[in-house]
Amino acid sequence: MSYVHGYDDGEARRLADQAATLAELLHHDTAYGAGEHVLEAGCGIGAQTVELARRSPAATFTCIDRSDASLQRARAAVHDAGLRNVVLQAADIFELPFPPAQFDHVFVCFVLEHLGDPVRALRALAGVLRPNGTLTVIEGDHGSVLMHPESVDARAVIDSQVALQRRAGGNAMIGRELYHLLTEAGLGDVRVSRRDVYADASRPAWVEGFTRRTFTAMIEGVRGDALAAGLLDAGQFDRGIAALERTTAPDGMFGYTFFKAVSTSAPCDRPAVGAV
Repeated sequence: MSYVHGYDDGEARRLADQAATLAELLHHDTAYGAGEHVLEAGCGIGAQTVELARRSPAATFTCIDRSDASLQRARAAVHDAGLRNVVLQAADIFELPFPPAQFDHVFVCFVLEHLGDPVRALRALAGVLRPNGTLTVIEGDHGSVLMHPESVDARAVIDSQVALQRRAGGNAMIGRELYHLLTEAGLGDVRVSRRDVYADASRPAWVEGFTRRTFTAMIEGVRGDALAAGLLDAGQFDRGIAALERTTAPDGMFGYTFFKAVSTSAPCDRPAVGAV
């Protein structure tokens, strides 16, 4: 597993911008009750952690990540937000240090796209869920991009990021696959909803927060790797970024779709599909 976007300060800012911009779109219908214990797997710098913990102040969150550098940023974010219902620790999704049925809920956001075996990860996470607990997954899908004006160069730079993520073992178009991934992993009652971003001049906060500071910044961030891999030359890459920026003009438009899936673990009297 490799995080294609890197771990520098620019990426940390982009993740924070992304979380703030998408908070209501992605999380308005996520809430955990008093006394419930939630595992956030792959918390990264804590951008989503802060949003979750603020919205469910009476729940307790255990948030894990493999990266010590990311966890340091997450601890700072949690501290700065004044949150006292979050515990952060280093752990790998594929080697969870928790006993079975430890958590009431599991939450995973923008993590499966970076994993070579997302079904195995989901099975591991389902294993620490209590019977009838919920597992929520949110992922994007780069194949969902809509733009005006349309641009071959913009499509090419997006495709370069998709290719780099594929080479790293991930899938930047995994959002459309959530239903079958969760069912294959043995989760039940899988419900998937679309979360559509629409940004034009009538919605300047979305133009700035998503088109510029989330999506275009993400694509721009892989420039060095895309050129080194020979996926594009410098001129075409820069024309592609300029074309994405062009969609933020008064006559421009940019759209993107996220997918949110909520599922349940097997009850006590029914073994999970595929369970050994």
